[in-house]
Amino acid sequence: MKKRVVIAGGGTGGHIYPGLAIARALQKLDPQVEVHFVGTAQGLESKIIPKEGFPLHLIYGGKLNFSGQNLEKIKTLIRLPLGFLQSAFLILKLRPQVVLGVGGFASGPFVLMASLLRVPTAIWEPNAIPGMANRWLSRFVKKCFLVFKEAQGHLKSRHIEVLGMPVRAEMETGVSKPHGGNEFHLLHYGGSQGSRVIGRTLCEALQSSEDVEGLKVVHQTGSLDHIDFLERYKNLRDWVDVKEFIYDMPNYYAWADLVVCRGGASTLTELAAFGLPAIVIPLPAADGHQEKNAEMLVKLGAAKMILQKDLTPQRLMEEVNHLRKYPELREEMKKKIRQFYLPQASQKIAQRLLETAAE
Repeated sequence: MKKRVVIAGGGTGGHIYPGLAIARALQKLDPQVEVHFVGTAQGLESKIIPKEGFPLHLIYGGKLNFSGQNLEKIKTLIRLPLGFLQSAFLILKLRPQVVLGVGGFASGPFVLMASLLRVPTAIWEPNAIPGMANRWLSRFVKKCFLVFKEAQGHLKSRHIEVLGMPVRAEMETGVSKPHGGNEFHLLHYGGSQGSRVIGRTLCEALQSSEDVEGLKVVHQTGSLDHIDFLERYKNLRDWVDVKEFIYDMPNYYAWADLVVCRGGASTLTELAAFGLPAIVIPLPAADGHQEKNAEMLVKLGAAKMILQKDLTPQRLMEEVNHLRKYPELREEMKKKIRQFYLPQASQKIAQRLLETAAE
């Protein structure tokens, strides 16, 4: 019987792209393996996964932390039982040898149902503080794969390994390229939709700053705010490059001297792979997972952090100018952030999954 692996989860790029990296690694290790994805219609996986050439199966799902408005809570209560039933039928149809949950609405119902049906299961947890779904699932799954060792104390699985963040192959060999002259390259992005709060603060900071000689900025806005930021930056366009999306992130990482970004685990791992100093502004959340992620780097001396509640144009520009002024500090941050990077995470996780499937 042909080997079949199912990767369940999605919602955002932070779940989808690591799942794709693992899928590619599985195919490289064993060209005969068949990889399927399971997600929900409301996640980005419905747009991304089919374009990558993998079969995608959709089930109903919802937020397990019951945050949001009452209508969303009702929708979740309706969707989850249907999602469990769909998961059971899909598992019986596909008969996978192993199931991996990577987080997102579909991960919880599908991984739990696979475990109850005696299919070997595993979860991958990207954050220093695991979400409620993975904390609960860890009691049922065979293996847990982590990015941060600090997450280990929150999970109940008997088999836990810190293997790192799966990243695209071009990120594995990334390096920051030095550039000549007195230019200083600042890169800001906030994910596929940008970050309105950080973006507007940065724009105000750049507009009011008197010390911009040699400064070059790339600001990725996302689709919703692109036109707005083009207008806001119209007087600074000779040294600020406003982009709706950045499709070739490795080239821009190599270009940058400093990054201003959120604190998602994928983002921080890519920075570590390239050895890039960063000012991290974590996305506020009830469980504070991005703040905990950033704190891990701050403790190492590998990054600076500004909480969103403390973010002002003046504070942000002070941090940028301080790091511009002291290149030796940036070099020290580069060395320390590289310590956070665990190479070949995709291959290691894929190997563990194949071993589990063979057991």
